[in-house]
Amino acid sequence: MDEYLAGLTTEAINEHTLMIDECTTEQMLRLMNEQDAKVPVAVGAEIPRISKAVDILHHTLKNGGRMFYIGAGSSGRLGVLDASECPPTFGIDPLIVQGHIAGGDGALRLAVEGFEDNAEEGIALIERCGVTEKDAVIGITASGSAQFVIAGLKRAKEIGAATIGVVNNKNSKLENVCDVCIAPVVGPEAIMGSTRLKAGTAQKLVLNMLTTCTMVKLGKTYNNLMVDLKASNIKLLDRSVRIIKSATGVDDHTAAAYLESASMSCKLAIMMIKTGLDAEAAEQALVKSEGSLKTAIRNFSNVI
Repeated sequence: MDEYLAGLTTEAINEHTLMIDECTTEQMLRLMNEQDAKVPVAVGAEIPRISKAVDILHHTLKNGGRMFYIGAGSSGRLGVLDASECPPTFGIDPLIVQGHIAGGDGALRLAVEGFEDNAEEGIALIERCGVTEKDAVIGITASGSAQFVIAGLKRAKEIGAATIGVVNNKNSKLENVCDVCIAPVVGPEAIMGSTRLKAGTAQKLVLNMLTTCTMVKLGKTYNNLMVDLKASNIKLLDRSVRIIKSATGVDDHTAAAYLESASMSCKLAIMMIKTGLDAEAAEQALVKSEGSLKTAIRNFSNVI
């Protein structure tokens, strides 16, 4: 028996759900709900570490670097999910935030066992991605023992990249290869060792914070409006119009007209309405303000 694995919180037996197989459906659901309620508290306790990680990621992306999620199994899928949502939500290049899972994209749909133990593949991934000292790599592993993740982070650290760990156990093997280690400990799972449950939920909450707060700091929102979204379908087009209306007070027709004249850029349309500038001048003002709409509007108001 592996002493490290045997001592993990995520591998322990949950005393509160011992008889789950004898529960009614409603009792079973209430037990799981009670366990899930522990997750936000555990994540909240890690906010000081999450804050440090966000500042690292903001500095990385602001200076032309990229961020990479690497993980295996459920952890890897969550990283890929979070990365894939960034381009439509925040209008960034898909290469800026990347998610990679042990076993490749096929492992997203079908579990590929054993790849999490492949240290050589973790190193090879970092090298294939061309990670440099300008980048940041976030390793996700509930147990903190996945060699794919540990070796990948170690190689990234050797290159000079920033390294961040997301794990669900304290004093894990992951900690030694991270500049910042985020470790929300959610306790034993309702089903022993099934870390797709509370551990996975905690990881998802942490990843939400990492990308969302980084993008807010990069000026990808105006107040809490996602003004850099890509209007790539009917729903997002409608959302763009509603965002423009909310930010400026114009009617539907005016919002839609400005959106079209701004080449479907929600942020640019708002800038044009708020300042009276044409598309070219408004775009230049946004560039000078490093993409921050609020800063660009304030700078314009200070000039006139």
